[in-house]
Amino acid sequence: MLAIGIAAYWYTKSFDDYILGGRSLGGFVTAMSAGASDMSGWLLMGLPGAVYLSGLSESWIAIGLLVGAYCNWLFVAGRLRTYTENFGNALTMPDFFHNRFGGSKLLKVTSAVIILLFFTVYCASGIVAGARLFQNLFGVSYDNALWLGALATILYTFIGGFLAVSWTDTVQASLMIFALLITPVMVVFATGGMDNSVNLLHQANISEGKDFLNIFHGMSFVSLISLLAWGLGYFGQPHILARFMAAESTKTIHKARRISMTWMFLCLSGAVAVGLFGVAYFVSNPSLSAVVSSNSEYIFIELAKLLFNPWISGVLLSAIFAAVMSTLSCQLLVSSSAITEDLYKGFINPHASQRNLVWVGRLMVLVISIVAIMIARNPDSKILALVSYAWAGFGAAFGPVVIFSLLWNRMNEAGAFAGMLVGAVVVVIWKYMPFADGVYEIIPGFVLASVAIVVVSLLTKNPSVDTVELFEKSRLDYNKTK
Repeated sequence: MLAIGIAAYWYTKSFDDYILGGRSLGGFVTAMSAGASDMSGWLLMGLPGAVYLSGLSESWIAIGLLVGAYCNWLFVAGRLRTYTENFGNALTMPDFFHNRFGGSKLLKVTSAVIILLFFTVYCASGIVAGARLFQNLFGVSYDNALWLGALATILYTFIGGFLAVSWTDTVQASLMIFALLITPVMVVFATGGMDNSVNLLHQANISEGKDFLNIFHGMSFVSLISLLAWGLGYFGQPHILARFMAAESTKTIHKARRISMTWMFLCLSGAVAVGLFGVAYFVSNPSLSAVVSSNSEYIFIELAKLLFNPWISGVLLSAIFAAVMSTLSCQLLVSSSAITEDLYKGFINPHASQRNLVWVGRLMVLVISIVAIMIARNPDSKILALVSYAWAGFGAAFGPVVIFSLLWNRMNEAGAFAGMLVGAVVVVIWKYMPFADGVYEIIPGFVLASVAIVVVSLLTKNPSVDTVELFEKSRLDYNKTK
């Protein structure tokens, strides 16, 4: 990964190259990078751990994600690629909001601050996952594991920027799908085949009072909707939207969608299978379950160590680190670009040279990394909980704004600001509301942000004629590529 970062350094000539790769990604790299940047350490640790504890009922997260991702590719990806180029060749999401709504500095600052707030938490989740891996494998202290786990990712992101992140994503995505397809197969073989695995799961149902094979077990309507609602988050994730913006052309998106959705389906299915059949394995080998019993997020790590030759096990376990690196690097880069392009260049040094911007961007990667490491220092942090909070924050604050900005020409600056603010605030305060009652905060955040956009836009003045004309031109340009 470091070697790829060094190679990308020589292709990075401008700030456009550093944060968006010069809009040069082909279909395969776009697809794999979008998938890998989305699926962080929670795919190999958080999700299998949740399924190991509760059974197939936790797979509703995966179903919601698949539906949300497909809709994001179908309705947002191509439009965003066209609109960001037409609206001032925007390089970041705050830059796009700024250009889309008549040069609004308020939107630029607000969206950049939201990105920094939620991405710092999101980066911390990746660092926690990497630290857990290093701590488990090498027996080092949690504090030392934090720095070891983060160092390589920070270095290649610092050196090579967007191209390094995208190229390494492709390698990491390939490693992740290999690990998630081979591991559940070997678990089933180790438990005596599929029939015996199912019988062992039925034994676990009796001994633990659960129903691991029932997808509706323990599910209320609220919990079901909350798990499915993870899919709403896709529309507002800046690190995923950046992949759409960086595609070589809108036509590239069609090929990328097919590749990415296939990859995603196989990876999510594999992660669910690891957690589910891991239950069967440890029912038949209870003496080996001590580590997993203390922390279910270690399920994939323990199975890889127990079932494979150490050389193969090493490759499989590096897939966890690949998942961590792929998402963390994207988040660091988007956070860095928010500070450099949207705050530093936008307000402090508008005439900064390309070289100056690239080095400010690199410095910001280091600063954000250190802050995220500080947040991740709590060894009791739950990966899925950190991801859940940040995912909801972006989904509610940016998702409705992105969708309406691409589909509704009447939306104006006031509506965009109201939607962004309402979505972010609702996510932050929702858990403290007496009527929250287990509802995932992305649901009220997304709904109320959408209402705010429509109501405020209709109650305030129409967007300028120039803005509407450019919107209609972008709509026509996109339709020509369909």
